[in-house]
Amino acid sequence: MTVDVRSLEMTESSLPDWAFPPPEGFVAEDLDRITQLPAHTELIDGSLVFVSPQASFHTRTMYLLEAGLHRTIPEDLRARREMSVVLGTRQRPEPDISVIHASAEHSPEQTFYRAEDVVLAVEVISPDSRGRDRDRKPVLYAEAGIAHFWLVENQSGRPAIYVYELDPVARSYVLTGIHHDRLKISAPFDIDIDLTGIDRL
Repeated sequence: MTVDVRSLEMTESSLPDWAFPPPEGFVAEDLDRITQLPAHTELIDGSLVFVSPQASFHTRTMYLLEAGLHRTIPEDLRARREMSVVLGTRQRPEPDISVIHASAEHSPEQTFYRAEDVVLAVEVISPDSRGRDRDRKPVLYAEAGIAHFWLVENQSGRPAIYVYELDPVARSYVLTGIHHDRLKISAPFDIDIDLTGIDRL
């Protein structure tokens, strides 16, 4: 196969600078510095991760959970969706939903929170992010000390919530329950969400 070198050079020169990562990978601050990045770009292990268009299940599940959290959330906490969290120099994932300390809200222009600000991280699995959501992100959240983590699976069009709590000694998550039709738990605060409500959204 013959390659037109001139064509290849034109293609490469038309790519933005951020298409070529530095040798050591990107760092968390780069997500604010690179203005042309697509929305909801994440940084995992120094690599940029781009988000595919979301399915209806993903969008409706996030709305259902966010609304449910807002109903009972204490005064000193806030629920946020799709805000990135800086876990380290080369780690800046974007949980689908986070519960943060109210004191972490510094300005309307802020673009991220820090690991110590986050009480709960929630990931709703999408086909393109299944490996990251199930394997890599829980490890990163646990190592950063985030006390609570939910993994949300699509089971026949309804959310199944896998609830985890941090073992602070092992710095890893322990499964405390799997919830199908109803999510009723007492940590990180009293939460009661009718998961069948997705059928009405």
